[in-house]
Amino acid sequence: MTNPQIPNVPNVTVAGSTNRSGTISVRATDQGMPVEIKFERGEYRYGAQTLANEILRLTKRSTIVAKARRREVLAEAGLPEEILDKLGLPNRRAAVDELDRIDDADTGPTSWMRPV
Repeated sequence: MTNPQIPNVPNVTVAGSTNRSGTISVRATDQGMPVEIKFERGEYRYGAQTLANEILRLTKRSTIVAKARRREVLAEAGLPEEILDKLGLPNRRAAVDELDRIDDADTGPTSWMRPV
């Protein structure tokens, strides 16, 4: 489905993010709605709250990527920069800065090795 006012622009943009160890992945829309969540069974060992926090972090990350992609699509369709700014769609630099901030909050395991 496309937006009738702007030809060839989908109504929703989706992006995905994965944690460092590759055991949790989330795909979310530019509106912040998760549309797919996958995680390995072993993630249960960290507890429900830790899993929920990581899913939320990855959802936020995916949303930022989707918003930045949406900005690019709309810019290519001819929307002016000031409109894109008013829509709250980050430019590439702002998106990278926000992703760095979110990635700094990644407290997941940094190694596949387990303590013995």
